[in-house]
Amino acid sequence: MPTENLEEQGLEKNPNLELAQTKFLLTLAEHKQDAALKSKLLDAIKADNMAPWYEHICTELNWSVDKDMLTRMREQNRIAVEQLDAAIEDAEKNLGEMEVREANLKKSEYLCRIGDKAAAETAFRKTYEKTVSLGHRLDIVFHLIRLGLFYLDHDLITRNIDKAKYLIEEGGDWDRRNRLKVYQGIYSVAVRDFKAAATFFLDTVSTFTSYELMDYPTFVRYTVYVSMIALPRNELREKVVKGSEIQEVLHGLPDVKQFLFSLFNCQYEQFYVHLARVEKQLRSDYLVHPHYRYYVREMRILGYTQLLESYRSLTLQYMAESFGVTVDYIDQELARFIAAGRLHAKVDRVGGIVETNRPDNKNWQYQATIKQGDLLLNRIQKLSRVINI
Repeated sequence: MPTENLEEQGLEKNPNLELAQTKFLLTLAEHKQDAALKSKLLDAIKADNMAPWYEHICTELNWSVDKDMLTRMREQNRIAVEQLDAAIEDAEKNLGEMEVREANLKKSEYLCRIGDKAAAETAFRKTYEKTVSLGHRLDIVFHLIRLGLFYLDHDLITRNIDKAKYLIEEGGDWDRRNRLKVYQGIYSVAVRDFKAAATFFLDTVSTFTSYELMDYPTFVRYTVYVSMIALPRNELREKVVKGSEIQEVLHGLPDVKQFLFSLFNCQYEQFYVHLARVEKQLRSDYLVHPHYRYYVREMRILGYTQLLESYRSLTLQYMAESFGVTVDYIDQELARFIAAGRLHAKVDRVGGIVETNRPDNKNWQYQATIKQGDLLLNRIQKLSRVINI
């Protein structure tokens, strides 16, 4: 963990991803009428005169538009943009290339702050063309990735992540290399690539400085959640359970710590209780929301697999008691996952027994080799016929 709070030295929160999270909460049925959240969002919009974004959220949340407020904010936006355009024109006529770039960057950042996505993208591209320094180019690309994360524009994010990787290969510095890994990790979470997210996050646990995306405790929370689903038990032990930077923060995140150790210490009843809380958290997170059901299902399978691997057979009653659920519930769960090929076991409902039948990996590899060999021979025969002709 960074030894001192580096948040003051980080990049500006522009756009502020907390606003995207607040807007998302207002789309959920349980928060739709939440006056405190609505007030928080409107205060932020008024503070930065976010006229374009105000129109966008009024459409998305079915709010009635306050026309007086919108007109007032638009006028403020118009005045600010005119001043920024005048500064650009003056720089182009009287100053050097560096000043022209700075003036263009200020306009780009302003358009991004007020939520004018299309204009901000165009302005950032123009600023990028006028930027020579590799580090400053990367900062613009990071800004565009944040803009993509704010709107969850996958095309914008992937294009700029690819551009950032190319620029890093040309000679990006240590700080920006680590920053890119955090951005890639966050996007991997948003597209359900939890294994890649775990790799990126664990690589940057001790060097995290991307406070423009989230604070450090939130970063550690994400790291633990994705590591639990993505890493085998031995790696989880080495990198997370025994990871000093993570453990240091987990003292202040008791819910995350209990969730992690309930699975690792095979306390399955507690694991189920904490999983229900995690489900609620993930459902309320705008990045993870599309995948929260998948995450919870995979974690349940992980818990069942971990218990079944310890036994050749066990009773349904014992398994139900271990997870703190009824026999009927555990029977339905096992039947569903066994039928889908996710658990290697069979259930004797009459005898109340669950028997594990671990897959024979060598036999499976032999069968796969034979099958692939047949396909290869068929293709070679087809190719030989074509060559003979």
